[in-house]
Amino acid sequence: MKTVVITGSTRGLGFEMAKLFRKAGWNLVVNGVSEQRLAQAVQTLRALEGAGEVEGCRGSVASTEELQALVDFAAQRFGAVDIWINNAGVNQPMKAIWELSEQEIDAILDIDLRGAVMGSRLAALQMEKQPQGGYIYNLEGYGSNDAMMLGLNMYGTSKRAVTHFTQAFARELAERGGKVKAGRLSPGIMITDFTVKALGGKESIALPEKTKKVYNILGDYPDVVAAHLVKGMLENTKNNAHIEWLTGGKAAWRFMTAAFNKRDFFQDQA
Repeated sequence: MKTVVITGSTRGLGFEMAKLFRKAGWNLVVNGVSEQRLAQAVQTLRALEGAGEVEGCRGSVASTEELQALVDFAAQRFGAVDIWINNAGVNQPMKAIWELSEQEIDAILDIDLRGAVMGSRLAALQMEKQPQGGYIYNLEGYGSNDAMMLGLNMYGTSKRAVTHFTQAFARELAERGGKVKAGRLSPGIMITDFTVKALGGKESIALPEKTKKVYNILGDYPDVVAAHLVKGMLENTKNNAHIEWLTGGKAAWRFMTAAFNKRDFFQDQA
């Protein structure tokens, strides 16, 4: 039976992906920084029908020691890690770079970028010990395609770097023998707490009306996105795979039909 580890999987997209892997019969290791949310997530996932087992391991991806503990926990509990997903991330307060504190900048870089880099490195070292190798996936986000927006500089910088890192990492893995593979997950715009909360929920984000209009056209709830991403991962056999939900063609169609398909994800905030 195969095993998947998903960082930051107690809510949002990570939790929705966890539910689908659970239903697909995989062993599952859930991760998060809150003991309470972790316990609730594990309880909910265990209640779903699935042949595999569910375990939780608390830890922050900003800590190399805690990431290593997560790798070791999964390997010791289930014998191997077949898929590792660096999903954990935080949004930034909608401020210019000079308005952010050094602590806020550190948090964004440590979680969104360094967490993906170190998670990939440690997962790869474990997978190389396994006869079957494994797959590592990193989450793209706003900025991965060079998009820029006032107030999203540090988040976009982190995600652009994650894209470059993952592509280069996949090439390194291929040159190393190819037993371990890496790929990117591109979820597009999701409507979750992440959208309106910065730094893991510590600060609210007041989205401009123009931004809300774009999100209403292009956005989706995480369960919809997760279904596409998990299906892609389960079917993928390639290195440097790019599993993308909001393609350019889909985005263009959304804008063309926006007048006939009006949605308002923010009506409860009015």
